[in-house]
Amino acid sequence: MEQSDWETPACANWVATLDRAVLAAPRPVVLAAHSLGCATIAHWAAQATPAALARVRGALLVAPSDVEAVSYPPGTIGFAPMPDAPLPFPSIVVVSTNDEYVTPERAREFARRWGSRVVDIGARGHINSASTLGDWPSGQRLLDELLGGGQGVNEQ
Repeated sequence: MEQSDWETPACANWVATLDRAVLAAPRPVVLAAHSLGCATIAHWAAQATPAALARVRGALLVAPSDVEAVSYPPGTIGFAPMPDAPLPFPSIVVVSTNDEYVTPERAREFARRWGSRVVDIGARGHINSASTLGDWPSGQRLLDELLGGGQGVNEQ
């Protein structure tokens, strides 16, 4: 799915788009999100219907942004505070030790609150194209794990 507004993202709109996509999917889904998308999933999970939540097999949450940090870029609407309820599906939070949008400690705290497993991939920035991970086979293995096709991976 693609969100409609990347310049001034509004949480309510992003959550509604996610909800429509989950409900419209022909099969159960595994969610994969990066940065502000991780906050979107946490907000969605806190308010989604049981029927929508039942369609989710897991979530891969890569480089969650700290929307509460004073250093977070302005322009987002309604993403703070970050939800802290456990996610009702298996989840993995992928953390970098030098992410400009979240400290490793805060990312680990989000994971703890959400009941997520943490995978620390070292100093990889915001885990995006600048991180030079290429096709990122380790990320694919994490996704496969949530899809039920992998044996797990440890990148500590």
